[in-house]
Amino acid sequence: MKKLVLLGSTGSIGTQVLEVIDQLKPLWKVDAITTNKNVELLEKQAAKYKPSFVLINDKDSYDYYKYKFLEMNIKVLQGMEDLNYLAELEDSDVIINALVGGVGLRPSLTALENDKILALANKESMVIGGELINKILKEKDSKILPIDSEHNAIFQLFKKHSREEIKNIILTASGGPFFNFPVEKLKNVTVNEALNHPNWNMGKKISIDSATLMNKGLEVIEAHWLFKKDYENIKVVVHPESIIHSMIELIDNSIEAELGVADMKIPIQNVLTFPKKTNTNVNKLNLLELNGLHFYKPDYENFPALKLAFKAGKARGTMPTVLNASNEIVVDAFLHKKINFMQIPILINEIMEKHQNKKNPNLIDILLVDEWARRKTEEVI
Repeated sequence: MKKLVLLGSTGSIGTQVLEVIDQLKPLWKVDAITTNKNVELLEKQAAKYKPSFVLINDKDSYDYYKYKFLEMNIKVLQGMEDLNYLAELEDSDVIINALVGGVGLRPSLTALENDKILALANKESMVIGGELINKILKEKDSKILPIDSEHNAIFQLFKKHSREEIKNIILTASGGPFFNFPVEKLKNVTVNEALNHPNWNMGKKISIDSATLMNKGLEVIEAHWLFKKDYENIKVVVHPESIIHSMIELIDNSIEAELGVADMKIPIQNVLTFPKKTNTNVNKLNLLELNGLHFYKPDYENFPALKLAFKAGKARGTMPTVLNASNEIVVDAFLHKKINFMQIPILINEIMEKHQNKKNPNLIDILLVDEWARRKTEEVI
């Protein structure tokens, strides 16, 4: 039985990981689970999976609820240092990073520095720390298994070919809830409309990122670092059906694709059973029920977040950190109705223009710039 550390167990990805684990018993033992402040769900998970550790990141929630877990004979941890401790647990086999946002970087670095297999659903780790992560991967025996459906698809397609045979990565984007939406109405869209994704059931932050196309932009930067392809060789196409999760174009001009239903349990299962495949009860794609597969060029003018991500990625250094940190702040501001939908990329661009980029940053540089960008964005808002 393998031991699993699940960082972010109460989020959208984390809960689906546990659903897949239920189908893979007795292959996995869930040894540690974490939450920010959703302690009610964490308690239910702890009662079911009986981990050795739980972590409550929010200090007030930890102080109020820790005794519940102590009564269950479970060690209770709190804060970033303890999060890093879980990422390097000596007898763990896989660390799943399903945290949301830039907070996921340090645990990712810690896991890789300790020769762990990192199952990565926290794309921000690669966005702001891809350069650092790739340096570690050259020096250590650690490995990254991508969970994001797009990168998991590319990961599987890459295994079939030499690097020289692969010309382009083609990331598919659903287009979000506002694909073909009249531009004059975008400024007045509501939070609920932006959260209403047509294909995927996701958390609030990633749902808004999908609506602005920033999520695809972050995935472009992640793909650059994961698969070591220049940005000129990473393409984005809008594919409203979300059936093709990504594609690769080969040097003979043929294209290979990975297809499946819009269900994150499939890439999660692929990671948990890697390098083998197994039969579980995840939803099956019925080709006869499809009404067609369509592809469109992204609308960079009305959804400029994708353009900003390419710009930040090509700039390298600390610019992707500014992009990500500012985006987290403006998305939260939109969710709390402090700004309108169209202001999201405008404010991010303003902060990027204020930033003096630092090349080849170390971790301290990244953390300081992350703090600066968040503070500066809040001031502008």
